[in-house]
Amino acid sequence: MARWGMVFDIRRCIGCNACVVGCKQENSLPDGVFFTRTLSEDYGVFPHAGRVYIPTLCNHCEDAPCEKVCPSGATYTREDGIVMVDDSKCIGCNSCAVACPYDQRTSFGEDIMEKGLFGEGELTPFEEQGYTRFTPGTVTKCDFCSERVDSGLDPACVVTCPTDARIFGDLDDPESAPSKLIRERGAQQPMPEKNTKPKVYYVT
Repeated sequence: MARWGMVFDIRRCIGCNACVVGCKQENSLPDGVFFTRTLSEDYGVFPHAGRVYIPTLCNHCEDAPCEKVCPSGATYTREDGIVMVDDSKCIGCNSCAVACPYDQRTSFGEDIMEKGLFGEGELTPFEEQGYTRFTPGTVTKCDFCSERVDSGLDPACVVTCPTDARIFGDLDDPESAPSKLIRERGAQQPMPEKNTKPKVYYVT
């Protein structure tokens, strides 16, 4: 059984947000809802200034605080390490959102589901067929495109990245692309002081 994880290569990320668009399309996400974001930070002083882009998503923690606090068992971890949400069990209490130190949870309200892409109360045909996967009053997040992974495909954000800044694979396989990057380039996990043991890493 694989243990899926992802490495972000900060040197390669150009902040194009193709990953964000790919994710929204793959998951039929309503307006204002994101499972992945690309943050940016400026550094230096002109003429030696620059900007670094920092991709983010659910870190699928080994010791997931969101799972620990979920009172209904809606948040659970698959055998392959992907942290999931069963919306049939979710009661919308938002305990998971409060517990997540990475701010990677989204609550779906009726207003989000009804607004539509153009904010006029009418859904496009794409939205109508896609929104059926969400249940108003529940909480959701990135699941590494689990359906794609189960079919042997990479997550949509990985496929759409034009610079290969997102590297997905089996962390338990020492010869996988992410394992090699972690080993060879001294990858770091986000907010290690939280002791959540994320399965997402960054290399610079």
